Amino acid sequence: MIFRGQQDDVLVAQPPGYGQPMSWIRTPPEDGATAEVAAAYERDRGTLGYVANYTRVFANRPAVLEAWRALNGGIKASMDPRRYELATVAAALRLRSSYCSLAHGKVLVEQFGDPSAVSTIVTAPAAGPLTAVERAVMALADKVAAGAAHMTEDDLAELRGLGVDDTEILDVILAAAARCFFSSVLDAVGAEPDAAFHSLDPDLRDALTVGRPIAEY
Repeated sequence: MIFRGQQDDVLVAQPPGYGQPMSWIRTPPEDGATAEVAAAYERDRGTLGYVANYTRVFANRPAVLEAWRALNGGIKASMDPRRYELATVAAALRLRSSYCSLAHGKVLVEQFGDPSAVSTIVTAPAAGPLTAVERAVMALADKVAAGAAHMTEDDLAELRGLGVDDTEILDVILAAAARCFFSSVLDAVGAEPDAAFHSLDPDLRDALTVGRPIAEY
């Protein structure tokens, strides 16, 4: 298979049997997939109704995909679900990751609010329907994603002052730092956000598309 690169006019040859181009690297096909890859694809079909583009990328290294699921699952398990999503969206926005911003913005709409409320949270957190703690969570996650090497202990002071203990502060940092890994991998291979995100409310979709455009198919 040969397809045209997204950033130039170089034609890239792909080995026979590999799937549709949705990133700059090859992705394992569904036909003849190994047991591990087939299981990952089937899991997506069961939960999403389709195979996510990020799964196709990580299917090149199924052990890494499962390690990510375990790490991210461990982080989520210790956090309030809404707090996790807000921290993750804040980090994804700072990283200009359309994929992760769309995915977690969608979760916020489905579980915690209407599209207009989430749009406000994304574009103007100070005016959004957030508690003081939630605004501070998003601010800290943003700072982690912007560059943790530039942070000082003072960056933890706002959450401490609001009564959030250090273990819960660490949870926010873990969520943001984990998102740095995942979002960076997807953008570094040119992975397009799933076409399914076209179904989001148009205003919200535009607010969350902060980097790569959504896939056409």
